[in-house]
Amino acid sequence: MPDAPRILLNGSPVDCTGASPATTLLDWLRGTAGLTGTKEGCAEGDCGACTIVLERATASGIERVAANGCMLMLGQVDGLGVRTVEGLASDPMRIDGLHPVQRAFVETGGTQCGFCTPGFIMAAYAFCCETGAGANEAPATHRIHDAIAGNLCRCTGYRPIVQAMAQCAGSAPVDEAPVIAGLADIARTNDASFSAGGCEFFAPRNLAATLALRAAHPAAQLLGGGTDLGLLASHRRTPPARLIHLGHVPEMTNLSESAGWLRIGAAVPYSAAMGALIARHPTLDAYLTRLGSRQIRNLGTMGGNLGTASPIGDSHPVLLALDAEIELESAARGARRVKADAFFTGYRTSELQPDEIITAIHIPDAPGDAVLVAEKISKRRDQDISTVSAAFLVRVVAGRIEAVRLAYGGVAATPVRARTAEAALLGQAADGESFAAAQAALAQDIAPLGDWRGSAAYRNRVAGNLLRRLHLRLTNPAIALEVHGS
Repeated sequence: MPDAPRILLNGSPVDCTGASPATTLLDWLRGTAGLTGTKEGCAEGDCGACTIVLERATASGIERVAANGCMLMLGQVDGLGVRTVEGLASDPMRIDGLHPVQRAFVETGGTQCGFCTPGFIMAAYAFCCETGAGANEAPATHRIHDAIAGNLCRCTGYRPIVQAMAQCAGSAPVDEAPVIAGLADIARTNDASFSAGGCEFFAPRNLAATLALRAAHPAAQLLGGGTDLGLLASHRRTPPARLIHLGHVPEMTNLSESAGWLRIGAAVPYSAAMGALIARHPTLDAYLTRLGSRQIRNLGTMGGNLGTASPIGDSHPVLLALDAEIELESAARGARRVKADAFFTGYRTSELQPDEIITAIHIPDAPGDAVLVAEKISKRRDQDISTVSAAFLVRVVAGRIEAVRLAYGGVAATPVRARTAEAALLGQAADGESFAAAQAALAQDIAPLGDWRGSAAYRNRVAGNLLRRLHLRLTNPAIALEVHGS
């Protein structure tokens, strides 16, 4: 087997021999590769200064997505293209040699100190490569804001940056032909493994090999997108000694739809799953676009979110409210499904056994006459961890609540179903009195702790108020329940 990751760096193949597969892509770029245009700001995926663009071949050409270089491990980008700000222009020192994205930032005054600028440039470049950002299409401002929600600027301000992105939308990416050829040269079809710098990194290409590795190495860390696990390498500087990467396993990277169900492979990035999720559950649109930034959503996976068993995972209340099922599999016992509300067993613990892997999430459609609402309360609107999250599924027939599922995150040691509050609503009139009773009953379902994001009293109040908001959504849908800046 090859003993080092191979990447296509700014169009040229590079063999990363000798480098630890668990080192961050950012460290490797700035150190070994000598490409210091990509910056380190926070080392935890919050500032966007380290934004690079990943390139991968698809049936229709080259897909380009923005990602945080600080959270990616070198082994993850084996077989992929990595484009940095240096790769956008043949001569970055000459203004007439700039890529159109770079030129737009110069012309609109979208840069001052320049530290954050490379990250903005790469986020803008990825945005320009998106389907729909055509040369004759003026992108909606909210799309631009979403594209740079993961990038911080502390001196220029966002107005000229937004102007630059509107100006350069539809700019042609670099020539695709050499990228396609280069990716073909470094592509792998067989399982890969890398060992250097005290880390063993396994990259299987099918589920059977993945399960065999899991059985042989039950203490190994499973690596999906790395938006949580990557912090061990970037922020804490203590990368795992053994990793099993799931990003090349077709059974875990595929998304399929059938009558009444959506199957999301555990290693499908959120950005790839969002379209199908929103198509089947349109009210999730605003909620899912607040799940990290584009850079995070292009890496993070629902399987990884479940694997942490965190009580504040953003996807968890939605899975509970929709009565989703988690598919687990081991080499010894085969596959099994666990209901989402039975998956979490305690703080950061779950039904997942040491020799098992989360392979997929099965999400049923909601009844056509049911209302699905998802809420996220956090200190910042974008790029923040939830203080309290919730997802509610309610079916009202002739003014009475015929079905209800109330799920919360951030209010107990695990994500929870508020079953006592559900019982207070089920069969009752969908009026203020019923929801007031549910608010009172909620105290028996949740037991929040206080931390710097919010006190226990605050979380209790918010959880109850979200039920009141649900009542208003059901009975007065025309009322503006949220205020947003223009």
